[in-house]
Amino acid sequence: MNLIEAIIIAIVEGITEYLPVSSTGHMIIASSFMGIEKEEFTKLFEVAIQLGAILAVVVLYWNKFIDPIKTGKLKFYFKLLVGVIPALLLGFLFSDKIDELLESPTTVAISLLVGGVILLFIDKAFQRPKIHSEREITYGKSFLTGLWQCIAMIPGVSRSAASIIGGMQQGLSRSAAAEFSFFLAVPTMAAATLYSLFLKKWDIAGVEHKGYELITQSSDNMIAFAVGNIVAFIVAILAIKFFINYLKKYGFKIFGWYRIIVGIILLILLSQGVIG
Repeated sequence: MNLIEAIIIAIVEGITEYLPVSSTGHMIIASSFMGIEKEEFTKLFEVAIQLGAILAVVVLYWNKFIDPIKTGKLKFYFKLLVGVIPALLLGFLFSDKIDELLESPTTVAISLLVGGVILLFIDKAFQRPKIHSEREITYGKSFLTGLWQCIAMIPGVSRSAASIIGGMQQGLSRSAAAEFSFFLAVPTMAAATLYSLFLKKWDIAGVEHKGYELITQSSDNMIAFAVGNIVAFIVAILAIKFFINYLKKYGFKIFGWYRIIVGIILLILLSQGVIG
């Protein structure tokens, strides 16, 4: 992976991480189109690039994250802790299986297609929300939303889509579900990123390395990692602002059609051997 490819992947991550279209799926598609070899650093980069996207949420919702610390009222953080437990447990138990799925564009295509059909009907399915802010969300609803989020371990499903739908199923409004999805993304993605950097063992020619060792073993890797996260941070801020404003006015239908179209195109390209 060269620097230009890293920047393109970072742009894809920044745009798609918080939209209900699957960032992982789009990074897999982008990598396939560019012919990037699925070496260990590339796999690590596609996870660790989330650091920039995480920071974007913290910066945009700074008061939300800092006020509980100032006031000592940490209920907000306890909700996020409860919500992230399912993903932590399942992610740890099925890490190897998830890694196998991450290499499958076919899985991405099918997930995009099925998820797109679901998004076409989500707005009509949940028309009478009862909860309009994070303060009204209970620990139980946090946990159940976190369970929904686990579906996104299948590439192409979209963590954002799964957690937003889960939130709406728990009675949250579209915007409240989207914002809680952003909040829940911070510990979820941080855990996945830290695991990939410091705990997961990456095999290179039979020798195991920690993620941070892969990054620091060459200046090219360090530059790609740093620039990629900066780009992902900037693009994610713009994407989040767009998404919240659009969602309040128009809902999910356009994202559903987008997923369906991309899924069909991807299946055609796979069947023709254009990408693999």
